[in-house]
Amino acid sequence: MLFNSINFAIFLPIVFVLYWFVTNKNLKLQNMLLLVSSYFFYACWDYRFLFLLMFSTLLDYFTGIKMHEAKSKTSKKIWFWLSIGINLGFLGFFKYYNFFVQSFADMLEMTGLHINIWTLKIILPVGISFYTFHGLSYVIDIYKDRIKPEKNFYEYAVFVSFFPLLVAGPIERATHLLPQIKKERQFDYAKAVDGLRQILWGLFKKIVIADMCAEYANAIFAGSHGYNGSTLVLGALFFTFQIYGDFSGYSDIALGVARLFGIELLRNFAFPYFSRDIAEFWRRWHISLSTWFRDYLYIPLGGSKGGTLKKVRNTFIIFIVSGFWHGANWTFIIWGFLNALYIMPSILFNTNRNNLDTVAKGKIFPTIRELISMIVTFSLTVLAWIFFRADNVSHAIDYVSRIFSSSLFVMPNKKPFLATKAHPGVGLALILFFIVIEWMGREQQYALATLGKSWHRTFRWAFYYLLIIAIFLFIGKEQQFIYFQF
Repeated sequence: MLFNSINFAIFLPIVFVLYWFVTNKNLKLQNMLLLVSSYFFYACWDYRFLFLLMFSTLLDYFTGIKMHEAKSKTSKKIWFWLSIGINLGFLGFFKYYNFFVQSFADMLEMTGLHINIWTLKIILPVGISFYTFHGLSYVIDIYKDRIKPEKNFYEYAVFVSFFPLLVAGPIERATHLLPQIKKERQFDYAKAVDGLRQILWGLFKKIVIADMCAEYANAIFAGSHGYNGSTLVLGALFFTFQIYGDFSGYSDIALGVARLFGIELLRNFAFPYFSRDIAEFWRRWHISLSTWFRDYLYIPLGGSKGGTLKKVRNTFIIFIVSGFWHGANWTFIIWGFLNALYIMPSILFNTNRNNLDTVAKGKIFPTIRELISMIVTFSLTVLAWIFFRADNVSHAIDYVSRIFSSSLFVMPNKKPFLATKAHPGVGLALILFFIVIEWMGREQQYALATLGKSWHRTFRWAFYYLLIIAIFLFIGKEQQFIYFQF
């Protein structure tokens, strides 16, 4: 079930009414409703993989209890590694089996050995990377004695499978979400309205910006071998806004929906394309994953302690692992490697925490220096996204080489825009409108959090209706969210 589908538009109000008007006097019933609704939500995609989600939940729930009750460190360690091994085993099989088999065969072929490989037609369970990381953080925190295990299975199961975050995050922590699930919740009209505004902006990002940009980006990347450099630059730019609108749009909808039920999820995006360096970009992009790798991989490896070489090593490890987390393709690994290279000057010269505040805070326009820094950072990000989007490494290299050629200074080809729903001029105007609104709201949790509140009621509602009309004009075939494949 997609957030941008008719089914979800029916599902959400039904659950909302049952939650606040039928089960509102009983916390246990509310949590049971959330659990049943979440399992139904997931089963609508493929009911067979619901059992995998349930198994993962049961595994980590019982492992947490067994570790806490363990009489010795050895016993505790056995239960810990059992959970880690099984969770990563499932993730590795469904996501990476064919990749490793094919890579092994390719390596042997380079030595002159030809073998027949046995690959499987494996369906990747949607959300497996996200709910696996929920469970891993929970088990690790118990093992490190940071938290105690949750004894109520239903409450723990809601933590893992809460439907707004189930298939594409944000990646929650037990310390943040479980206390909210265990606490009685009262309906808050102001929070519900705020949630609806964030849902509206998320739908605009997804349907108007991301899906429109996807048409252009898909057409250009698919025929990149026949287009000039300027066209390929446009393709890379369209994908850059596609992936941001798609994923941050999903996160906005998830946070807004959760707020309707009185639950606050972790913020996942903080206007990353206004970053002044790559370190700032990674503090603002997919925040829940970046902080997960920081807390559960980078710091355990030694973090920034132990000298320059260790800092460099640890930085490359987390970025390459982050790339590999995104998918079983060398393009993702190279994307991670590129970002590690980008951030290296900040690490070596200890400037990675220079830009902790919001750019041009309290001002309408940035300074010239800030503007140049944002343009450079954005350009490096666009270049890296080409590897993220390309079908394979050779496709990415060919794409980049065609950009850095004399054809970069030729007018873009018209062919990839002929069959698209919106004229490219309309598309660029909408992207510009989107950038302006994001810039105006950059100091808030999301662009519409306070934007328009001081306007006259007529203008404020006209603005909201403008977004709604745009959504209905651009809505078409239900498009999956990009991060469902991760």
